[in-house]
Amino acid sequence: MHRNPHVFKNIVPINNGMLMLKEIVNLERGVILITGDAKKLARIFLNAWLSKGKLFLAEYLPFEVGYPESVFIGNIDETIKLDGYFLYSLLSRPKTERKKYYSFISNHDDRVILIYEPKYFKDSVFKYAIKDFIDYLVAYKRETMGMERIDVYKLEEGRVIKKETYIRRF
Repeated sequence: MHRNPHVFKNIVPINNGMLMLKEIVNLERGVILITGDAKKLARIFLNAWLSKGKLFLAEYLPFEVGYPESVFIGNIDETIKLDGYFLYSLLSRPKTERKKYYSFISNHDDRVILIYEPKYFKDSVFKYAIKDFIDYLVAYKRETMGMERIDVYKLEEGRVIKKETYIRRF
């Protein structure tokens, strides 16, 4: 089993390797939904893209990043095109507002879009229209048994085509 100690410390894959987490880190375009208040994981992804010189627009950042000069805080209604976007708490918004965001996502699908949802969603995400727009779902949950669980789904056209689960004991 190959583990990169600099990126994902103490995470043990249940199945074969950490392929999907590495895929996400290396994305040049795509939509990733992270649920469950996974600040550490979202920071890893965002810092990986920022370290490659990408510029991001963030509505709100719930954590600090290693390249603050590469992140602009603002609204998605601004007409500036950047390399990536960080959307915060999309699924907690009213349905009419979510539709505006879905339109934004479909018009910017040539960019990296990281959607950070503090609430935990896993299977229930598939009840929302967002399932048709995302390429990856990363569902983080801190279990009561002294461990964290990360379920990563790769989606195409709203359907799961691949799933990996990771466990971190503490």
